[in-house]
Amino acid sequence: MRAGDTPAVAALIRAAFAAQSVVTDPLPSARLETAETVATELAAGGGACAVASDRVVGALLWHRQPRGLYIGRLSVSADARGQGVARALIAAAEVACRAQGLDCLLLSTRLVLADNRRLFAQCGFREVREYAHPGYANPTAVDMEKPVA
Repeated sequence: MRAGDTPAVAALIRAAFAAQSVVTDPLPSARLETAETVATELAAGGGACAVASDRVVGALLWHRQPRGLYIGRLSVSADARGQGVARALIAAAEVACRAQGLDCLLLSTRLVLADNRRLFAQCGFREVREYAHPGYANPTAVDMEKPVA
């Protein structure tokens, strides 16, 4: 992903999170992404995008944390779903993780997004901790991690 991709990536993130299979509460902060917020995340960490016919069809951002490389904002356009784009982006994050001398990918997803949880599990992630967003009494999300050899 390059700085020039950030407007298209931000638009893709907003569209992908707006089209989630289940409405989440609280609403995802991803709906507020802008080219500037994506550029900030890209500069602070990194990211990858998938391009088809000169159009961004997938994106993933990441940043280093003490325990590993945290990935977020995984987004795939509706017309590119089911074609391995998400898996390819996760594979790119694994390469970045190893290049930074880290051995674990980390992510969080909403508990109600069973399709996301299933995809991540199929990619080798395991659920390690449920937690509640601020102001919520019951868990709303789950942290997942994947060892990267």
